[in-house]
Amino acid sequence: MMARRGQWVQIHSILLKAGERAPSVPSDTADVPLELRVRGFLQDGSASIGQVVRILTAAGRLVEGALEIIEPRHVHDFGDYVPELSQAGDELTIWLAGGDENE
Repeated sequence: MMARRGQWVQIHSILLKAGERAPSVPSDTADVPLELRVRGFLQDGSASIGQVVRILTAAGRLVEGALEIIEPRHVHDFGDYVPELSQAGDELTIWLAGGDENE
């Protein structure tokens, strides 16, 4: 599949290789590269996965990296249900209304 100019894409690049990280980072962190993944609009004519391209981010930055995903999905969420948070929300509502949560 080919991406075309103006299409929403995700790129990937290595900012620092393993061993180039700051000496103050933990050893398990220092042993892996510092990677960048960013999304934006393809600025080049057309490109295939793996090709180095330029994108324009929503913040107006021009960034270069290897094309990783064409039209990436939004797959984030707020995680699993936590019963304690529901109880805390109810208690907060009562407190904000000026009541006593112990009633």
